Amino acid sequence: MSSEPAVAAGVQSNPKTRSVVWSILTIITIAALVVLLFFSDSLPDKVKLSPLIGGNPKDPMLAALGILDKAPVIDGHIDLPIVVRYAYANNVTKTDMNSMPMHVDIPRLRAGKVGGFFWSVYVSCAEPEAEGEDFLNATWRVRDTLEQIDVSKLVIEKYPDTFQFALGSQDIKSAIANGKIASLLGVEGGHQLGNSIAVLRQYHALGVRYVTLTHTCHNAFADSCGYEPGKVPLHGGLSSLGRALIDEMNRLGVLVDLSHTSDATATQALKQSKAPVIWSHSSARAVHNVPRNVPDEVLRLVGTDEGQKDAVVMVNFAPQFVAPDGQADVNAVADHVEHIAKVAGKKHVGLGSDYDGIGSTPTGLEDVSKYPALIAELYRRGWNKYELAGLTGANLLRVFEGAEQVSKQLKAQGMLPVFDLYDKRPDLPVEL
Repeated sequence: MSSEPAVAAGVQSNPKTRSVVWSILTIITIAALVVLLFFSDSLPDKVKLSPLIGGNPKDPMLAALGILDKAPVIDGHIDLPIVVRYAYANNVTKTDMNSMPMHVDIPRLRAGKVGGFFWSVYVSCAEPEAEGEDFLNATWRVRDTLEQIDVSKLVIEKYPDTFQFALGSQDIKSAIANGKIASLLGVEGGHQLGNSIAVLRQYHALGVRYVTLTHTCHNAFADSCGYEPGKVPLHGGLSSLGRALIDEMNRLGVLVDLSHTSDATATQALKQSKAPVIWSHSSARAVHNVPRNVPDEVLRLVGTDEGQKDAVVMVNFAPQFVAPDGQADVNAVADHVEHIAKVAGKKHVGLGSDYDGIGSTPTGLEDVSKYPALIAELYRRGWNKYELAGLTGANLLRVFEGAEQVSKQLKAQGMLPVFDLYDKRPDLPVEL
């Protein structure tokens, strides 16, 4: 028979023995606390990454990988569906997500610690001559958008071990907890709505959770910033129909996306929206002066103080929006992140790479596997793990949850669907 029970009983019954044991344990505990409090810098990085220690590793890349393990990237804008359209004619059976031709595929998503992203169901603006100055001529943009929604959902369905379709903030958290990549849909431009708020409702029913008010073209709802050197305004910002569109987006819980919009459109939308908004893929104009980037006077309207709107500006990686020719790299992108954080606050910046929608990439951020390089650079600059977790996804989740809460409130208050019609439509009476 083992003598261990007898020994244990002896320790418990002998006051002197018990006192010695507790003294030893106390000394060990105090010594460990002294090491953690005063000598933590000397601990190995792997020890610092332990959940029990929670220290700050000296190696920025090791720190970045540790942070991303707990707070993976939720990218606001990836154009994977358009690659499937142009490379495979939307034939999902021919699409191999384990080896794709541009910036995104499953192995690189996993290497980059991606926990979710918005699949942009984008189709280009129509030729102005084709649609006419009042945007009335049929150009198949709604049909093509439906095809991109279809192809996105089929690719997600084809790889159930990797992707999980998501309709809201809780779905994102659930997917990440399940080890999946949360997959949401975003429509990149009001031109894809066919001048119709009813189309918005149908997109929402299919899973769309943000709409960019414009792309590079003006539309019936709002003015675009265009491309270099910008566009002459049409509405002076939002049209009356655009204001009604935002009201319905708020009711439905569809995020208002202000990337590609003119400064006037963005300013007016911030005031019109009852819900928090996003810029799904835009950088800072003060760092690189192009129309697609957000100016400081608009960034100052972002926040939670009086006269401000909660929002997240998700930094675009497109080299032409990041830096002068040949100068776009990880450091330049980090400069945009830091500038937006300086003006609007670190709780209002995120990542919206525009991967698969850009022809080239910054040095060091060549594809979705490279997110850790950016996180490491910001860690090197002094961002802590909580701030970086906000950047990688928590800031977006907060804004998304805010929009969902506004939707619940509006519906509880009895807000009815919006039925405003485009006043230049010839097929329906504007007023009954």
